[in-house]
Amino acid sequence: MTQLHDRALLLHGAKRNQVLTLPEVHWYGVDSFGDPDYLSLYGMTPGHWYARGIRLLGRTAVECTRDKLAQAIARDVAAVAAAAPARDVTVVDPFAGSGNTIYWILRQVPRSIGVAFEDDPWVYVLSRRNLAVLDRPVTLAAGDYEKLVDHYPVPPDHLVIAFVAPPWGAALNEAAGLDLRLTAPPVTEVITTLGRRYAGHRMIYAIQVYETLEQTSLAQVRAMFDWSQRRTYDLNNAGGNHGLLIGTTRWRPPKIAT
Repeated sequence: MTQLHDRALLLHGAKRNQVLTLPEVHWYGVDSFGDPDYLSLYGMTPGHWYARGIRLLGRTAVECTRDKLAQAIARDVAAVAAAAPARDVTVVDPFAGSGNTIYWILRQVPRSIGVAFEDDPWVYVLSRRNLAVLDRPVTLAAGDYEKLVDHYPVPPDHLVIAFVAPPWGAALNEAAGLDLRLTAPPVTEVITTLGRRYAGHRMIYAIQVYETLEQTSLAQVRAMFDWSQRRTYDLNNAGGNHGLLIGTTRWRPPKIAT
């Protein structure tokens, strides 16, 4: 009998740091979501991306942002970026993982380049190989973004889009929702660090969130922005609906269509 390929096995169990076979990717989709093609990435179903040589660790399969959610986030980010008074864009992802979300943002936002950081050496090696075969180049750096970000300067006329999705860890409580103060690191710390590094730039922060949020933590984050908007995506996710908190600093967009 095939072992249940669920979140526990892939994220916390024996498969955490093992490269998954294609049948295991399909089993995870079926066992957790009733869909063998659940883990579509980079615009491809598992069979297609596996045939291209793309590989995932068990933990990355659980933690990554699949296509449906990454595309929804990218569309909303692009709508705000289109209203910015800047033609060229640098997209920064401090916690790259699979890199699927930055990949979709680069596809949706014209005249954009991307730089991402990944401090897990095993995830970095696979994601670097995976991203190299795609049609949107991403500069992927190995290490802690706080220590490396100064080595990747951004042209002074660029809008900066930061996709902020630190590991949730124990930050998600089913009753209270996602506490943005308890992510690792806290979302406010990430905003402060990036805001200091890109102090001369207009910025968009795209923060991946959950359908329910701890309200004090939400208020603290929104207070750091000049403008913000929240979206929830109904994507029939058995684990709950995810969403986006998008905010800007040093500029305010005109009215954005909802």
